[in-house]
Amino acid sequence: MKPMVSNVDTEAAEYKENRQFHLAKRQAILDAFAAVEQGGGAQTWQRLKAKGKFPPRLRIKTLLDQGSPFLELSPLAGWQMYDGASPSGGLITGVGLVAGRQVMIVANDPSVKGGSYFPITVKKHIRAQEIAWQNRLPCIYLADSGGAYLPLQGEVFPDRDHFGRIFYNMARMSADGIPQLAAVLGLCTAGGAYVPAMADEVVMVSGNGSIFLGGPPLVQAATGETVTAEELGGADVHCRISGVADYQVEDEASALAKLRELVTRLPMGPSQDPPLEPAEPIYDPEELYGILPADHRRRYDMHEVLCRILDASELTEFKPQYGETLICGFAAVMGFPVGVVANNGPLTSEAALKGTHFIQMADQRGIPLVYFQDITGFMVGTEHEHKGIAKDGAKMVRAVANAQVPSLTVVVGGSHGAGNYAMCGRAYSPRFMWTWPGSRISVMSGEAASSVLVQIKKRQLAAAGREMTVEDAARQVEEIKKRYIDESSALYATARLWDDGVIDPVQTRNVLGLALGVVARPETGPTAGQRPSRYGIFRM
Repeated sequence: MKPMVSNVDTEAAEYKENRQFHLAKRQAILDAFAAVEQGGGAQTWQRLKAKGKFPPRLRIKTLLDQGSPFLELSPLAGWQMYDGASPSGGLITGVGLVAGRQVMIVANDPSVKGGSYFPITVKKHIRAQEIAWQNRLPCIYLADSGGAYLPLQGEVFPDRDHFGRIFYNMARMSADGIPQLAAVLGLCTAGGAYVPAMADEVVMVSGNGSIFLGGPPLVQAATGETVTAEELGGADVHCRISGVADYQVEDEASALAKLRELVTRLPMGPSQDPPLEPAEPIYDPEELYGILPADHRRRYDMHEVLCRILDASELTEFKPQYGETLICGFAAVMGFPVGVVANNGPLTSEAALKGTHFIQMADQRGIPLVYFQDITGFMVGTEHEHKGIAKDGAKMVRAVANAQVPSLTVVVGGSHGAGNYAMCGRAYSPRFMWTWPGSRISVMSGEAASSVLVQIKKRQLAAAGREMTVEDAARQVEEIKKRYIDESSALYATARLWDDGVIDPVQTRNVLGLALGVVARPETGPTAGQRPSRYGIFRM
């Protein structure tokens, strides 16, 4: 097979301008990562370390196999939300190897409001459970939580996807045979008590670990009883008297070692090894910074991105001369076979039909799909409406929604309008979804939105016999553009869990490889001939 051919001029002024722009975007993300890794701050951690507690990322590192990569999920959840009070959402989640077995780890950060659950914390916890459930990953909970964040209880407690959904999911996952282990490393109060109480096996640390539905202050207020946390729900109580926990240990290091021992007793999952020998791209991934335009209105060739991510820079492209604004083809990433669906311009009827055909093929053959998004949306205008762009786009959207093979999505540039849906955006439940630092997600671009909204305002004023001045129009255009730029940024999106994290473009290949090792498992998704493909009714 011949590799793709790159035509990038790394000495061109535009390339250098692009590179400088995207390196600055990358640095902003790295600065944000560094900030949230501090958790609730140095002073809080000094107090917790004095009690023998580890920071959550050290807990995870100690639990994982030596040298195991950790696919962290949404580390910037809650960024600049709640007045900065919930770095990383107060919760660290991700996939790694423990005793040679892939597991999902959910670790509270006790330095962030005592591990309390903000609305974004709940959303992040439930997202981790969803990934574990879909991919049948055992869950390990490093529990250290005061339960729901009471000042925001109306946004945390009562609704279907609020705090209670975590425990509902634990019950359903257990019934589905997915192992769940917990280590109680600190205070587990109220709702926080149910995580260990619903786990299969529970390890508790003497002195620090405690489990109770109502803490000593609440007990005293409700019953008049004066009791210490240790007397009410310490490790000795729950391992010797109540039976809520199973193993009592002296410190955190021992608790994490015990968890590793328990994982060795679980049935081994399928191999995460790729079926093919990985082959590095023949073009340097570092060049991705210079390929993607700084000005999103400029066109570029998505083949240049793909040949720096795919194994050996090889792509067996499907229908390369038809529907050219969508690239489809079979390839491999880190030794895992994949079907690639990548934007190379707005979606036309021809591109949508090609995409529909290709998605059906990949689904029937049991090959995971990887979507690379940089999309303004579907083509508009009389010609395209008369050709049936709406029904052809609906075919692709239906295929994306009903394909049973795992789907992974990477937003490399823009993700706008119905193009977001057709390219397996968040609403279409990809197994994983990531964004690049310079990406944008919104219903349309700021330029388009400002033009549309100002035109609507002009018509409203004209109907009332008034007129918008040139100055007012220009001011409103700038205000709308700024709001759209702010609300479509990668940081804004990842803070709200519209993705599973912002990744460095040069790490895309490695991240995809880790994720494919999670999703490309025999029991998750069909193999060829396992079941007939069903897509519902295509409007012809």
